[in-house]
Amino acid sequence: MNDTPNRLPLNRTTLLLLILALAAVWFVPLGWRHLLPSDEGRYAEMAREMFVTGDWITPRYNGYKYFEKPPLQTWANALTFAWFGIGDWQARLYTALTGFAGVLLVGFTGARVFNAAAGLAAAAILACSPYWNLMGHFNSLDMALSFWMELSLCSLLLAQRPGLPASKARLWMWACWASMALAVLSKGLIGLILPGAVLVLYTLIARDWAIWRRLYLVSGLVVFFAIATPWFLLVQERNPEFFNFFFIVQQFQRYLTPEQNRPGPFYYFAIVILVGFLPWLSISWKSIRHAVLLPRQPNGFAPATMLLLWSAFIFLFFSASHSKLISYVLPVAPALALILGMYLPLIERESLRRHWIGYAVFLVIAAFGTIFLGMQGDARTPNALYRAYQVWVWAAIGAALALTLAAVAMTRCKRAGVLPAVIVFGTAWLMLGTIAGTGHDAFGRQSSGALLAPPVKAALAKLPPDTPFYSVGVLDHTVPFYVGHTMIMVENADELRFGVTEEPQKWVPTIAEWEARWKADKYALALIPANLYPRFAADGLPMHVIAQDARRVIVEKPAANAQP
Repeated sequence: MNDTPNRLPLNRTTLLLLILALAAVWFVPLGWRHLLPSDEGRYAEMAREMFVTGDWITPRYNGYKYFEKPPLQTWANALTFAWFGIGDWQARLYTALTGFAGVLLVGFTGARVFNAAAGLAAAAILACSPYWNLMGHFNSLDMALSFWMELSLCSLLLAQRPGLPASKARLWMWACWASMALAVLSKGLIGLILPGAVLVLYTLIARDWAIWRRLYLVSGLVVFFAIATPWFLLVQERNPEFFNFFFIVQQFQRYLTPEQNRPGPFYYFAIVILVGFLPWLSISWKSIRHAVLLPRQPNGFAPATMLLLWSAFIFLFFSASHSKLISYVLPVAPALALILGMYLPLIERESLRRHWIGYAVFLVIAAFGTIFLGMQGDARTPNALYRAYQVWVWAAIGAALALTLAAVAMTRCKRAGVLPAVIVFGTAWLMLGTIAGTGHDAFGRQSSGALLAPPVKAALAKLPPDTPFYSVGVLDHTVPFYVGHTMIMVENADELRFGVTEEPQKWVPTIAEWEARWKADKYALALIPANLYPRFAADGLPMHVIAQDARRVIVEKPAANAQP
């Protein structure tokens, strides 16, 4: 096993060039894919509505009150639309920025708390892990939440370094408290509950009672509440129904009951982590063992123990939940990257070579397995889309295999350090995720409804601004964003159930009532699922198709048929 290098085998210029190269790969493809339902379309549309209405206090989705989540990401996306216009890459920019910042932060923290090599390795591991890379390019709340939670964890680690002046320790702890407040404004109470629970668990297991004297509790709580409280007070003042729905229904019932219909077995997130950190699995067990054996700092603080408990507790917390989505355990990724990064620079080059030859074999097998991708398809997602995506997957695997073999070759060069080979190997998986993720737009173009938008926008441009646009029996999460128009829900409220309950005048409870309104409307548009459209056409409902695809039909009310 190698000794951990005290200095990086890279100079500052090379390191800066690496960061710039990562930034190019990270940010350039943001607009190369259309938004996917449901999360990407939902959060983009919420921000669009906030921007065009100017209401920055009460979040709305499709025109209805939407209190499922706090507004930090909606604010950020709305500001992005104000600065750069409304579009796909703008909707993903905040997510991408937090993901990229998370990579830099984990590298900085690893270098300051452990050593320079560990910091560089941790940054490479996080950036090139499929889990962090792909979620950093998907417009959902969990990447930003994970960044703010990462900042709270890293600030705590940086504040507890022995010999740190009190003024700097206080600033880092204030950053910790501030980031927890921003995590709460990102997704709710878990931004405070999870770090707090980990701290208590750490204290009990490590018996490090002294840490509580270094938390700056009083001033830290002032910072926390100064940031987190104002919006909650303002939204409650304007919407008396907010408190019960947000805190009771969304924060507690969501976790404790299967009401959200997002079930999964207890091992659900084990599979997520295994796939998400696939390129680093072969060193995971020894990395954990190495972290367990690390000594405490001279002041009694054990950063490796904190990282292990952070990862384990958050993983188990969401595994026990009745509601599960792939992105929920993303906050463990930075801690895992630091655990792996501490050990990776210590591995002998011959051992790494064997690991990477195994990954090269895996990629060859995956290339053959991709043949079956081209055999999939149904009426909703035709085979042609799978075959188009198959080409992208093969290109991604080819690029990853070439870089993996280059990394294997670099391990034979005794004059080259281990970390440059690690960076090349990590780049293989970064390119795998980037190319395959970009190619997924073969499906995204269809599911987003973006191809329907031009004729619909042209029709809306000829009609009065208050023309009703109905969504019959379905909530389409992307079409409102692409056509720039909210929709009136018909019969199926879906996740807007709370909004239509609070503002029942804004929706149509039954299809029969909608048909009556449609016949009476002078101008109107409607989005109808493809399987329902033949029923209305057979009934002779007056309508003219202006756009359609395999999933939905968008119709316009012929003005000549309007009833007085």
